[in-house]
Amino acid sequence: MYRYCMPYKTKILLSNPHKYMGGTTHVYTKSLWERKFCKYLDETATVKKWGYEKIKIPYLSPIDKKVHTYFPDFIILTEENGKEQVFIIEVKPVKQTKSPEKKKKATKTYMEAKIQYLVNEAKWNATKVLCEKNNWKFKILTEKTLFNAN
Repeated sequence: MYRYCMPYKTKILLSNPHKYMGGTTHVYTKSLWERKFCKYLDETATVKKWGYEKIKIPYLSPIDKKVHTYFPDFIILTEENGKEQVFIIEVKPVKQTKSPEKKKKATKTYMEAKIQYLVNEAKWNATKVLCEKNNWKFKILTEKTLFNAN
């Protein structure tokens, strides 16, 4: 299957374990990007609770037409000015958030990227429906967001 980088399993020791949905003092992530975002969540005052891969969302795969389960990277509860908001966050490379461009010839790499994009799109559409139903927000963070923000 199409991969944007090698998995990087890493353990994060939390400074504020009371904020984490999971009752642990550490979290294992699958990428350096997710690790960076975990540190941000752990240290940000407006984040009241957060969890890594703690929510399950069923979606219909356009590839095999079967229902699968999607585990978005993060669920976050924030509170600012007395107002609570829930966010579902997915961390992905920019190139996985857009349909790949087909060259003159459909290569194996192109086909794998296209399949990954179609599956991601199905997952994200199911997430948007869930978020609309619950008045939550869904965001996809990319390297542009993660590495260019203050």
